[in-house]
Amino acid sequence: MRKVVIGGLILLVFIVIAILAFYLVNSVLYAYVYPSRSPEQPIAFSHKLHAGDNEIPCLFCHIYATKSRVSGVPSVQRCYGCHKAIKTKSPEIKKVLGYWKEKKPIPWVKVHDLPDYIYFTHKRHVNAGVRCQECHGPVETMDKIRRVAPLGMGWCLDCHRNRHERKGGPKGPEDCWECHA
Repeated sequence: MRKVVIGGLILLVFIVIAILAFYLVNSVLYAYVYPSRSPEQPIAFSHKLHAGDNEIPCLFCHIYATKSRVSGVPSVQRCYGCHKAIKTKSPEIKKVLGYWKEKKPIPWVKVHDLPDYIYFTHKRHVNAGVRCQECHGPVETMDKIRRVAPLGMGWCLDCHRNRHERKGGPKGPEDCWECHA
């Protein structure tokens, strides 16, 4: 009987160590390996041109940010709404028009992708006055979007603890279950 209990405890310790190692590796990857992540996209979209030069607000394209967990990527219909008449001869716009014609979504590759065990909601942050640039960097200056913040737990907690002092906004929650639900 005693051997069974000891064996069970060893197995439990092993499982706990494996789970902690998984979280540690993911945290290190997200904090140090992926921060400058800038994957190739199916269309060379320039935030500098759209959000910078043309001053299109983030929420014009990312329409779910004030009402959902996700900000959403623009639908092909949103892109087509402007580009059925603007720069229609551009090779990149021809790609957009091709997706529109085929009635297929543009297969964008996520740049700011968090692990599945993190619960993050754009709605709560945007409605609390957090500007997009605080997490996503100066996207209005980027021809090719890239991740500039590590988006790791320490980085988020620093903001939750100190943002109200730096920006005058509310202090964020520090309860583990707010993000790890």
